[in-house]
Amino acid sequence: MTQSGLTIASRAASRALAVCAAVLVLAITFGVAHAETTQVADIMPVQLPPDLVQVRSQPAMVAPAPGEQALTPELLANYVARQKALHDFNVDAAEPQAELTQDVLMGYIARASFGGDNGALSAIASFTTPAKPAEPALNPTFLARYIDAGFEPTAERVKKRNLALAATGAGQSESDCLAQAIYHEARGESEAGQYAVANVIVNRALSGKFPATLCGVIYQNASKGYHRCQFTFACDGKDDTPGERNAWNRSKAIAKAVYAEFATGQQMDSLPRSVLYYHTRSSNPSWSNTYTQVAQIGSHLFYAPN
Repeated sequence: MTQSGLTIASRAASRALAVCAAVLVLAITFGVAHAETTQVADIMPVQLPPDLVQVRSQPAMVAPAPGEQALTPELLANYVARQKALHDFNVDAAEPQAELTQDVLMGYIARASFGGDNGALSAIASFTTPAKPAEPALNPTFLARYIDAGFEPTAERVKKRNLALAATGAGQSESDCLAQAIYHEARGESEAGQYAVANVIVNRALSGKFPATLCGVIYQNASKGYHRCQFTFACDGKDDTPGERNAWNRSKAIAKAVYAEFATGQQMDSLPRSVLYYHTRSSNPSWSNTYTQVAQIGSHLFYAPN
């Protein structure tokens, strides 16, 4: 081929490449535009229902709180296997321990000290700490100092405690307190005389001027000593255990009947409700001249405030 022929062929190829390039540019331009239009139309999201939105916003799984896990066969089998492995551990099969040196011992002490009392230190201290001096022997001087510090015999302490309980109506039932008063104040009286004494106690509990319970009335000021209480037997320091069985049984029966009326709000008819005081005919208290005598039953005189 001649030089002129090569030149002509080269120019023809260049024109063809130029045309192809132009066609490619046009194809890409229109193709991208069409693709963008199609993409915008295709990716618009579909409106989801509200209930589906709420479900999708929740976590896929909620871990159960500690102690609320369901007991499944797998969990139980794992627990049994773990316990069996712990119980089957062979101490003798453990590797031999390192030699107990000073460094190892100090390390053990340092670690154990964080938990408070240290067994190793306590054992060492038991050998190094001087023994406590022996307690002083029991002698008259020691006993005298103990008594001066406020010693009270057990019987005396029990008595004071019982008086304090009785003063508040605790430790005894209302019927028991009333039976004690009837027994010690009127066990030698007729049934009418015993009911009259019980009637005065009930009147006091209902008057608003005395404690509102029968035990409170009977043991009022009993802890303050003799001549400060309302009924002598409550503070004379003598043993109040009834010694006459028949008289005590009568007192308990009357007390039970009177308390039943008191608890249910029934009115006793032995004496008027205004009668709050009495004394025996053998005594003449100073207050008897300031009150009105209402009745005399057996050896007791009964009075009402003016």
